[in-house]
Amino acid sequence: MKKLTVKDYHRHPCFNPEAKGQYGRVHLPVAPKCNIKCNFCDRKYDCVNESRPGVTSTLLSPQQADIYMGKVLEKEPRISVAGIAGPGDPFANPEETMATLRLIRKNYPDTLLCVSSNGMNIGPYIEALAEIEVSHVTITVCAVDPEIGNRIYSWVSDNNIVYRGLQGAKLLLERQTAAIKKLKEVGITVKINCIVIPGVNDHHVEAVARRMQELGADLLNCMAMFPNVNTPFGEIPQPDKKTMAAIRDMAEQYLPQMRHCTRCRADAVGLLGDDRTEEFRGCLSACASIAIPAGEKRPYVAVASQEGILINQHLGEARTFQIWETHAGSYRLVEERQAPANGGGITRWHKLARILADCRAVLVSGIGETPLDILMKSGVEPIEASGFIEEALALIYEGKGTAGLKGRRVKSCSSGGCSGTGGGCG
Repeated sequence: MKKLTVKDYHRHPCFNPEAKGQYGRVHLPVAPKCNIKCNFCDRKYDCVNESRPGVTSTLLSPQQADIYMGKVLEKEPRISVAGIAGPGDPFANPEETMATLRLIRKNYPDTLLCVSSNGMNIGPYIEALAEIEVSHVTITVCAVDPEIGNRIYSWVSDNNIVYRGLQGAKLLLERQTAAIKKLKEVGITVKINCIVIPGVNDHHVEAVARRMQELGADLLNCMAMFPNVNTPFGEIPQPDKKTMAAIRDMAEQYLPQMRHCTRCRADAVGLLGDDRTEEFRGCLSACASIAIPAGEKRPYVAVASQEGILINQHLGEARTFQIWETHAGSYRLVEERQAPANGGGITRWHKLARILADCRAVLVSGIGETPLDILMKSGVEPIEASGFIEEALALIYEGKGTAGLKGRRVKSCSSGGCSGTGGGCG
């Protein structure tokens, strides 16, 4: 598991108050869906009149977000952070989120990457986040007692199964706890957002702060609930500044406090003290209307290779996958991605499908029936081949038939790598 070796607090204005007048952030609204229902939240995808989390004036695809990022930096070079904060949850939209993060890392390598999540489904992606050097993650934790969480969340969704009541609150807390631990294991800086709801969890914030300290969180942001009239908590008044100051002073016994939060929209851009979201709205809308060719939505091809020249590894044998793209009439290696660890049954192949979500194909010397079916259903075409990588890439990117490429199909193997057990080959 890769560990980040450098924590750059200085250029992130949300994590470092001294940076808020020097550096800015852009939120890329690529994640519309959410996997929990909070009783204070009202997500809006086409609103220009409200300034709060969960609101955006439009949505972007990963490729549109990449184009928008370039235009933002042209006009505002002080932007140091690209973040994904909704308007739903980034990991209820994991393919769009990871594709966007990979594009920004590739094309703007000096940019800090940041995501804000409820923690429900971030777990399977933490290792990949570390691999692409996402340095800052925010997890929203409003309760560490499921009885209180039960009052805050209407439901949570996991693999299309909806859990309500205490069952849902317990599941969410378990996922949040595991996620924070794992984020710290890989060296990612973690901020906790705690929405303070009068009469519901305002008396509970100290318990949240204490538990987050135990888990190793770096920063706590106690946020006053914004009353949304179309929600179950719409009639609860917003806690006043004096109340919030007292809560933050108390919580500071456990964790450093973020006291300069501006409760940003999901499409916010600019410095915290010099927001330019309204100014960039036309640019955002223009980028959202750009047509992206189907091939560019999955621009890469993954390759299982021992030395980077030949296609010579079975899918189950590969410990890494080379990621290639077409460039200037030729082909170039973009990066290497770690394959999921052996074991885990078919879960291994579902993890691989997530890792290769921005690839149109994967070139392998052979593949079993189970991973073949899972990858095909995820939109990644496994192509069995042998020979030189670039010759096979030419056939794929030029739209020519790949039937002539030779590979081997294995229905099962003794170690279980192709029979669906995830045991690996060799």
